[in-house]
Amino acid sequence: CAYATIVSHDGCAITIYDHRRVLLSGSIHYFCSTDEMWPNLIKKGKERGLDAIETYVFWNAHEPTRRQYDFSGNLDLILFFKTIQNEGICMEFYALDHMFAHSRITVWVHNMPIIEFRTTNTAFMNEMQNLTTMIIEMIENEYGNVIGSYGEAGMAYI
Repeated sequence: CAYATIVSHDGCAITIYDHRRVLLSGSIHYFCSTDEMWPNLIKKGKERGLDAIETYVFWNAHEPTRRQYDFSGNLDLILFFKTIQNEGICMEFYALDHMFAHSRITVWVHNMPIIEFRTTNTAFMNEMQNLTTMIIEMIENEYGNVIGSYGEAGMAYI
């Protein structure tokens, strides 16, 4: 899936270059290992037949204090994504809306009296939007070549 691969969905399956695929994926939680470990972990996954690496973006790791973000060291999402890309396999990541199952909502959000979890509570949605927007902008900055190569289809993809 690396390097401007054409990935889509036809209503029944993921397609890569118009061929239906079942992707075998495994999880690596980047923040639980050092960035020096990532290449070896990813390589081992690929050697064992994985087509994709999946991970969660944990709010509590990246924004432990309101508006103070950390994307350094083992929290460097872009370096993690590029390491996966360099191995030539796909990346799946689950952003903030999937973290509830793992109780990884940052503490300062829990302590906000106006927050209602698992709802469309405006205060909660606004707080979540801040980090989500930052992550998407980071990805767009690194993978903007997709937009250039594929025009409007690239923009929709990003």
